[in-house]
Amino acid sequence: MSTLPVYPWRLAPDGYATRRQLRARNLRPGGQGVAAQLERSRRRRPPLVAYLYRVDLAKPVRPMTPARWAALAKANAARRTCPDCRRDAGYVIPTALGTCAPCAYPEGIA
Repeated sequence: MSTLPVYPWRLAPDGYATRRQLRARNLRPGGQGVAAQLERSRRRRPPLVAYLYRVDLAKPVRPMTPARWAALAKANAARRTCPDCRRDAGYVIPTALGTCAPCAYPEGIA
């Protein structure tokens, strides 16, 4: 078992990137494993860790198909639909409430 190379925060060599950095370049890890990690020490807490992937092995992001766009629109609509009154609330319903504001507070908010 080999250990991952560990680099200090902001000092990773060229050729490595985090998932977010890959996405900013329209790339994805593409099935490759974690190649290295960054660590940022913190007082009295465990260090922050960021996983790095090799840029040369990254693959392009898959394009959105019409079916994927439709599925995403349906999922977002479901997050906006109140389960009690079945109306589109116009916003994503908070999971803490579980319903739209008029159904959660029928007497109104004071």
